[in-house]
Amino acid sequence: MTEMTIEQQIYTWFEYFHANPEVSWKEYETTKKIASIMDELNIPYKLFGDIPGLTAELGTGDQTIAVRADIDALWQELDGKWQANHSCGHDANITMVLGALLSLKDKQLNHKVRFIFQPAEELGNGAVAAYEHGAIEGVSHLFGVHLRPIEELPLGKITPAIHHGAAYFLDGTIKGTDAHGARPHQGQNAIDVVMAIHQLLNNLHFSPFEPHSAKLTKIAADGGSTNIIPGGATYSMDIRAQSNELLEEMKQAIQLGLEAIRLQFKIDMEWKFYDFTPGAEVSSEAAQMAREAIITTLGEEFCTEEVHTPGADDFHFYTVKNPQLKAAMLGVGANLAPGLHHPKMTFERSALIDASKVLATLLETTPK
Repeated sequence: MTEMTIEQQIYTWFEYFHANPEVSWKEYETTKKIASIMDELNIPYKLFGDIPGLTAELGTGDQTIAVRADIDALWQELDGKWQANHSCGHDANITMVLGALLSLKDKQLNHKVRFIFQPAEELGNGAVAAYEHGAIEGVSHLFGVHLRPIEELPLGKITPAIHHGAAYFLDGTIKGTDAHGARPHQGQNAIDVVMAIHQLLNNLHFSPFEPHSAKLTKIAADGGSTNIIPGGATYSMDIRAQSNELLEEMKQAIQLGLEAIRLQFKIDMEWKFYDFTPGAEVSSEAAQMAREAIITTLGEEFCTEEVHTPGADDFHFYTVKNPQLKAAMLGVGANLAPGLHHPKMTFERSALIDASKVLATLLETTPK
């Protein structure tokens, strides 16, 4: 470690995590690598044990503040091959947090700083699992960090808080009857039902003053042959709103619509809202701490207003589980394009250095 500058070490760590992505709940080698870094730095840590991920801690004192890095990757098709891929920038999130840890490890801290390396953000349930494993036990202030797409923030800009929207995800099945292509009246065409569901979503109307969307993201219907009309299908939905209240309203409207389609087609349908990611509950105190850290570290010109985005993040489950927790997620501009989750997403890696410095300043600050 001592042979490298902090900047060189940050880039080296990033190259490793970028080249070795692992999907949600499979981040075992990622966890081992982070643990090995803690061993090299002689920093105490605690593995979650039955799931990937760990926490590490610096400092002493009665108060504990924390920072969370999500460590999983997406499963995507890249150049014709399905593979794990860090197109959401979690490799960057790990690296920025490790960079802050490296900067703080030899400093005298007046409080404890906990570093949370959390699995399975992409599936929306990693934060709850980390919470259940004691990740924020005794924590008063929690911070997150995430790269932002270029349309939200350019390189050289950091926001003290991201106001994520809320999201529901739905899986459904349609169980009709197959029919010969020449005799459609003898079956129940699942594709017709899927099209009705698609139209249902297009016909939903809510206030245009609050961002929201509902769309089909996966459809599978196959009778096994071109001349067989499929009676069965599966589908998935992605449902989003800027507030938790509007999301619940959308959920109820979709529930009623699906019930009506089931009756209309006289078909067996099942669906489940299998996941919920809450909208952000940003603490003004935590956001102000982040704002002051950005300005102190880089200058006022680097600090932007708080960002509102339709994207979701399971980071906000921590405040759902502990409403007294004061939390904010910093957003980092890095000229990220074409966008988050794009298989060939790229960004300016110099942003890792600035963000690590800001995080170190922030985590060194004892809350008032």
